Amino acid sequence: MRDEQDRKGTAVTGLKTMLAAAIAMSMLPVWHGTADAQEAGSFRSQQSYVQDYTTIDHAAGAVTAGTLVGTSTILESSGPPFVKGETSVARCVVFVRTMRNGVVEVESPCTHTDVTGDEYYLLARRREGDIAESGGGEGRAEIMGGTGKYAGISGECTYVARYLPANHADTSSKCTWQKP
Repeated sequence: MRDEQDRKGTAVTGLKTMLAAAIAMSMLPVWHGTADAQEAGSFRSQQSYVQDYTTIDHAAGAVTAGTLVGTSTILESSGPPFVKGETSVARCVVFVRTMRNGVVEVESPCTHTDVTGDEYYLLARRREGDIAESGGGEGRAEIMGGTGKYAGISGECTYVARYLPANHADTSSKCTWQKP
């Protein structure tokens, strides 16, 4: 009787060991994937904003300043930390100089805050087009780091801005990024 109990105990212990080994082996791809997190990639996004601008005449043209507040949605992505379908809140401060000859200089630092509270920072610039309703133009943005999963990230984007009726604006962006 004692030998039979020892054999059953040994068999159960062996089964537990095999099960633990199988679980550990099945987790290797997960652990390996975490260790090899993506170091660079690309994404395409769409932003939709409400603008609150004030314009004054100044020197050789006009100066406009204000905010853009809205959302940014990732439409395509090569992988984390930018995830396809994820939407963040986008807040921008905009400074625009419009010369009398029509030349425009736009500079806009933006903070994007995702659903987890992590932020990434952009600095958008353009020197073409305008900020009039039905207007807009092409520009470039620099990705300047962030918090949480975006910490240490850098990169650049190209974008197209469009100014819409009722103080709305949108942009579409294509970005590449890397981590050091």
